[in-house]
Amino acid sequence: MLGLSEKIIFSALLFKGYNIRYLSIPTVLFISIALFFIRCGQSPSPRLSPIRELGTFKLADNGLEIELVAAEPLVQDPVAMAFDEAGRLWVVEMKGFMADIDGTGENERVGRVSVLFDDDRDGKMDRSIVFLDSLVLPRAIAIVKGGILIAENIPLWFAKDTDGDFKADTKTLIDPEYGGLGLPEHSPNGLWRGMDNWYYNAKSKWRYRKKGDGWIKEETEIRGQWGISHDNAGRLFYNYNWSQLHADLVPPNILQRNKNHTPTSGIDHGVTLERRIFPIRSTPAVNRGYVPGTLDKQGRLLEFTSACGPLVYRGNLLPNSYLGNAFVCEPTSNLIKQNKIIEEGFMLRAEGVYEDREFLASTDERFRPVSLASGPDGALYVVDMYKGIIQHGPYMTPYLRKISLERKLDSPIHMGRIWRIKPKMDKIDTPPDLTKAGSPALVKLLGHPNGWTRDMAQRLLVEKGDLSIVTELEHLLVNGTPLGQLHALWTLEGLYFANPTIYATALKAKDPKVAQAALRLAVDLLPEHPEIRKDLELFIKNGYGNADPVLQLQMILASGDVSPEIAFMYSQKFLENYGGFPLARDVVMSSLEHRESAMLAYLLAQKEWNVYDQHKEIFLEMLATAITNTKSLVEIIHLLQIVAPDGGKGQTWIKMAIANGIVNSNSAGEGEVIFLENKPAIFKGTSSSEPEMASLLNRLSQLFTWPGKPEAPKPETNTAEATDPKVMASGRLMYINLCAGCHGTKGDGMPRFAPPLKNSEWVTGADYKLGMILLHGLEGPIIVNGKEYGIPDILPSMPSFSTLQDRDIAAICTYIRNSWGNAASNVSNRTIGGIRIRTQGKITPWNAAELDTLIFKKEL
Repeated sequence: MLGLSEKIIFSALLFKGYNIRYLSIPTVLFISIALFFIRCGQSPSPRLSPIRELGTFKLADNGLEIELVAAEPLVQDPVAMAFDEAGRLWVVEMKGFMADIDGTGENERVGRVSVLFDDDRDGKMDRSIVFLDSLVLPRAIAIVKGGILIAENIPLWFAKDTDGDFKADTKTLIDPEYGGLGLPEHSPNGLWRGMDNWYYNAKSKWRYRKKGDGWIKEETEIRGQWGISHDNAGRLFYNYNWSQLHADLVPPNILQRNKNHTPTSGIDHGVTLERRIFPIRSTPAVNRGYVPGTLDKQGRLLEFTSACGPLVYRGNLLPNSYLGNAFVCEPTSNLIKQNKIIEEGFMLRAEGVYEDREFLASTDERFRPVSLASGPDGALYVVDMYKGIIQHGPYMTPYLRKISLERKLDSPIHMGRIWRIKPKMDKIDTPPDLTKAGSPALVKLLGHPNGWTRDMAQRLLVEKGDLSIVTELEHLLVNGTPLGQLHALWTLEGLYFANPTIYATALKAKDPKVAQAALRLAVDLLPEHPEIRKDLELFIKNGYGNADPVLQLQMILASGDVSPEIAFMYSQKFLENYGGFPLARDVVMSSLEHRESAMLAYLLAQKEWNVYDQHKEIFLEMLATAITNTKSLVEIIHLLQIVAPDGGKGQTWIKMAIANGIVNSNSAGEGEVIFLENKPAIFKGTSSSEPEMASLLNRLSQLFTWPGKPEAPKPETNTAEATDPKVMASGRLMYINLCAGCHGTKGDGMPRFAPPLKNSEWVTGADYKLGMILLHGLEGPIIVNGKEYGIPDILPSMPSFSTLQDRDIAAICTYIRNSWGNAASNVSNRTIGGIRIRTQGKITPWNAAELDTLIFKKEL
């Protein structure tokens, strides 16, 4: 196919009257040489003007359109954006990122924050002012009273404008270690203001909050990689470059309250296993594009490799069907995916809206959507870095370097665009300037249909600190919409309003998410208002039976602050209804700090808890682990008495659950030895007829010592590699919560669910095959230890665990390869990470035949 320049030459020849078929040899030679130089001088991936780039976009919904909001030189190398209360657009410009193929000058102070102004209110930015410059790789921004929070390469700053000229006059250090190592792909970012008035970050274990004249820094769970958002209930959403969408199912930090228990669910929940993407152009410039299966026959990337910038749409401009949908950027493949979020009780899952295309895709290789934002007009905004090289230098393979240079993606630089997606219409209503809104007007906006407006009104009210609006907020709690009620509650929390009466009013709300938030806030008041404990107990007793699962979950989370009788009764009910969910078990465990032994005694006194059920077995094991973690000798000795073959009351399955729990404790994982005054009865020569129990007793004895106990024999020097007790403990915990529901707590498999793992060649064979199965799933039939398993003996397929971290998959693999009589080498995090990279493009489960014939080289 001829390019534009070639067509011009031939058109000119034809215009002069030449017949192309009869050109002389010298003329043909001249034309050939000219075309050769034209082709050599033409970039395979040329820089397009904003107007030409606009023509490369394809939206899946014909009712929507995309418009340009800003472009270079107004904005250069944008990576994040935020609107202020007047509708001005603040943009973070990472100008130092990959200025050439070698990343030269990356630490130079060329980054900046610019403010863009739409002077004629036509929706397009007319001018910009540099608010703050001389920054090293800035990456995140939050608008706050008087200025901004800005995340630089390492430090976090508060930059303030004191005279209203939109130029920073002061810069105060908030956290000198915010950015960690400083690598753009693997350093904290986000600065997302949650509904609970904290600022959360991706790739970080810290959150921040303004209080008085200072800032609070508090530890929280680590989340995601690049970008963070929340839905209308305040649940946080984020992702990883290899896993497109994760979410919190419970409020931050709440599962961490019981220091004796390590939760494995609830936070960082992968809401979808979908990795398939549908670019509309070839994408050769991707890391490891040479690996078979990474690209399809058209050279298009098959799955996410750079998922980032997730946003839950909460606006009111797009059609109602978009509300609550999650959008995810994929800059490597020049597209944005749309996911529908589905609520199932207290669980969340997501599925792609389109089966064979994406919400937005482009044929322009330089279209790099890196983050998204919701605007004051309700539209969806796209931050387009518009850059050839998007991969950071330290992670660039020789292949990608070669391809990038061949395609001339290293230049030009310092471009960038901001786009707006909206319905096809003539005009968007101009949003009001909230800088002029008084407190009563802002209270009314807490129920506005646009999520951006609600968030902004809440932020402004909290920053004003005006307690005169409490009456209006209370009125909104009674008469407002559920969204208005939620924001009213969190506005009160942000004002540190501590009168429990107002939260008691909100407990009566019809919407379960409003009542959930009210209960969460009421519990926080207990230290200063212990008198409300009885009211909370009555609320749980009278409301639990008819409550929505979301509210029931919050009632159990709150049960640690009510009487043990009520806490244990309703925790038992919760486990009976939802005990098959790992989250349900973690929720109950999180409420039991210092009550674990009492809860164990309570459950063992119930007849139904002496009838075998695998979910009960798992929970009893978790209880025993937590009790052992207390390091209370009295409570640990009581556990040993239960396990004793001739001295305990419980059935064998209960004894084994307790024994496994002790072995899985922190003491076991850290190699600690627990000193006892006397040799327990369980170790006084009584043997068990069950090999599994005998093995458990042997492992138990290694955790304890007592006067006169013989020293354990030293291991031989030529034994197989040692298995880290910490890894085994972590692997067991992950296994019983995530895998035992199908494979059984003892690895025996379960009829109608899954084959055994004990004595399975798939477990003890090549470690890479086991890693591949956990990463991508497996379809039956499958032969294990000489027996074929297929439908209906087992489920049609085992799901993928690709949303788990490498370390968690490695721990599970190591645990099952060294349990129930299995003995095989450990599996490292590096091995799983390598498999994840090498199997890019595998978007369906494996089958046994594929894995049997697979030749896999570990070298990358």
